[in-house]
Amino acid sequence: MALPHAAPAQPIDVAPLGAALATTPTSALFKAGGLEVMRLVLPAGKSLPPHKVDGEITLHCIEGELELTVQRDGAEQRQRLQAGQLCYLEGGVVHAVSGVIDASALVTIVLRR
Repeated sequence: MALPHAAPAQPIDVAPLGAALATTPTSALFKAGGLEVMRLVLPAGKSLPPHKVDGEITLHCIEGELELTVQRDGAEQRQRLQAGQLCYLEGGVVHAVSGVIDASALVTIVLRR
């Protein structure tokens, strides 16, 4: 069963989840043409394993704190993202994301066709 996505021109609430963060799953908000937007929820100590996507990505930390690990030229680069901070990645870059403090983030992916 496909997850419901927002319709064009439909407002989407991406405010901090606060107390609801612990019970809210990661979800796709919409996917249209060459763009996909998701709300990523990562409790402290949980992570997404190293992976890559073809298109460019933005990761905007809405609340909490995330650690982004990027692999380039055989080396790992780590960045901490706190609430309000945004990071951009080129397409095809291997990366992992971990929750440092219970966190939610807005993830935007440019889809390659």
